[in-house]
Amino acid sequence: MSDAWSRVPVLAAQHLTLAMAAIALGVLIAVPLGFWSARRPFAARLALGGASIVQTIPSLALLALFYPVLLWIGGVPALGFLPSLLALTLYAVLPILRNTVTGLQGLDPAVIEAADGIGMTRWQKLRIVEAPLVLPVLTAGIRTAAVWTIGAATLSTTVGQPSLGDLIFAGLQTQTWPLVLAGCIAAAALALAVDALLGLAEYGLARRRRWLTMAALAILAGATLAATAPLWRTGSDRVVVGAKNFSEQFILARLIGDRLRAAGYEVEYRDGLGSAVAFGAVASGAIDVYVDYAGTIWTGQMKRTDAPPRDAQVRAIAGWAKRTHGVTLLGPLGFENAYAFAMRASEAQRLGIATLGDLAARSPQLRLGSDLEFLERPEWAAVRRAYAMRFAEATPYSPTFMYRALASGRADVISAFSSDGRIAADKLRVLSDPKQAIPGYDAILLISPRRANDARFTEALRPLISAIDVTAMREANYMVDRDSDKATPEAAANWLAERIGR
Repeated sequence: MSDAWSRVPVLAAQHLTLAMAAIALGVLIAVPLGFWSARRPFAARLALGGASIVQTIPSLALLALFYPVLLWIGGVPALGFLPSLLALTLYAVLPILRNTVTGLQGLDPAVIEAADGIGMTRWQKLRIVEAPLVLPVLTAGIRTAAVWTIGAATLSTTVGQPSLGDLIFAGLQTQTWPLVLAGCIAAAALALAVDALLGLAEYGLARRRRWLTMAALAILAGATLAATAPLWRTGSDRVVVGAKNFSEQFILARLIGDRLRAAGYEVEYRDGLGSAVAFGAVASGAIDVYVDYAGTIWTGQMKRTDAPPRDAQVRAIAGWAKRTHGVTLLGPLGFENAYAFAMRASEAQRLGIATLGDLAARSPQLRLGSDLEFLERPEWAAVRRAYAMRFAEATPYSPTFMYRALASGRADVISAFSSDGRIAADKLRVLSDPKQAIPGYDAILLISPRRANDARFTEALRPLISAIDVTAMREANYMVDRDSDKATPEAAANWLAERIGR
């Protein structure tokens, strides 16, 4: 638990910076729009309708949508702060806009007539009459927006922005509940603290105690300014190591980070990235290095459907990545983490299933559990074409809960990973693929264009090439994934480094 809490301050600072920037931008958009549209009923309906539509989009989907949009624009950082800021700003707009419009439309008409009667200009009426009267309602909208935004900011982890969501997502994937607890408590405490300060400012306005309002806002502004300190660090010796959203990636990222730190670099991690996001990030230089898998690049990025020998596949990927994106493939790490259909050994034996062909014949009576990406990936389409599988039910899970579903009987077969230690520990049978529908999945080390000519960087990582066998990787993975006596990804990375002698 102490390790979990030690990570909270830096992540909370980055979380607060993002959330307050989104709230400030939301206020700048919603307040003028609200004052302009309040006296125009049709415009108000359009503005509130548009903001309401945004609220119907799941926040995770909205965050993900800004990534390809910014990538398509080109020259715009598509990872991390900017897509998170834009998505969260849209979420902050609705409560502020609604309260502004509602407050203005609810003003006593007699007050407005009196202001007109004494000859006030439109600006004087706004500044002296309307704004002070609507301010309490507007402040309540800002408080609501602040709580929503701070909560939704935990999801920014998925597009590469550090936040308290890093702890929550990592804890869920590895079932390290102290991480989840620390992330949830810290996010809730942050939301309550910001809401309390805004409430204090609102109280000062209502009681005409200007000093109280200014003090509350000064504390909030000072905390936000202090939280931006991580953004001040610059320099060529700071590197960003990327990782996807499962245990093996967390371990390998820490293994890479330890080597770079020993070489004199300052290391930062971007965990929880999706496959397309991760490759786009290394190509744009938003991250400097990460581990991907040959089959993922082959089918997802290159759109290839054939399955060549593994060595030929890696060479083809290296040439394509360098030629089209400037990304350097330093080499394979030495093991393969392929998709592999697995069943409980006892159930496979009872049903007489040993190959994917056998599974296809039984599939209408069976339930498939997959990881979050598999059902939308080209590999699944290739397997269905090759074996004509038609499962009674197919449900996506996070990797850890996918294995839980199989153990509990909620799934009969899963899209497992060949380097996962739980295959042996849970006594699973991996089904053979006689038609070779699934391509090779060698773990490969990818380096961004801006680090390709950094000899110190590449030499620090070169000893990892062809150094990790699948047995060692399975053991390291199981250290993190087992139910009891869990190791942290950092501890598993240290063990793996000792095991391979690097």
